[in-house]
Amino acid sequence: MRVNRILLSIALVVIALVLQVSVLARLHLPGAVPDLLLLTVLGLALVYGHVGGALVGFGAGLLADVAPPADHAAGRYALVLCVIGYLAGLAKPDYGRLKSATGSMLVVVAAAIGSTLLYAGVGALVGDTAARHVGLGGLLFTAALYDLLLAPFVVPGIMALARRAENDPLAESGSAAKGTDISSGWLSSGTGLRIGGQRGGLGGLKAKARIRSTRVGRIKGVKRL
Repeated sequence: MRVNRILLSIALVVIALVLQVSVLARLHLPGAVPDLLLLTVLGLALVYGHVGGALVGFGAGLLADVAPPADHAAGRYALVLCVIGYLAGLAKPDYGRLKSATGSMLVVVAAAIGSTLLYAGVGALVGDTAARHVGLGGLLFTAALYDLLLAPFVVPGIMALARRAENDPLAESGSAAKGTDISSGWLSSGTGLRIGGQRGGLGGLKAKARIRSTRVGRIKGVKRL
């Protein structure tokens, strides 16, 4: 990952984790706790793609595993967010820009349900049966509801920050070069002309214009004679 991606991801993940532990977890809402960390991973994955989403998800989950008051085995939530970040990155829109809110809301609901099921499944493998006592159905419903209500205030802002970081002058010029190639291809396909040194470029066009004007002058001179 690029340096600006890493720095932005670390900052956003730390802020999300602090807010989730110090604010959202203390609301004592019925059922699940609104997962601000999950929404942060989703917002970054929808811009960085499946590889970046998996890396961010793993790092965010590992940080949540060791941050107090975590009471589960280390690596459990890292596995969950790594898988969710990878799958969410597969739904990355073109150029990291959402065309409608429907697709992102479906991703949020699927991620909330999937992360809860995966977390409970991994817990069952290691002997944690807390989900059975609380009620898995209630957890799924409240997790999807809380994350869906919180998503419009979190995911678009995370995506906007990630896109802005991609345009950082200190970042690699890969995205800028890609944009140049796209614009050049659009111009060439729309007008039939080539840009730069191809087919003579602008200099070739000017030379052709001069030749045409010279021919027109010669023809007019012949007609006058």
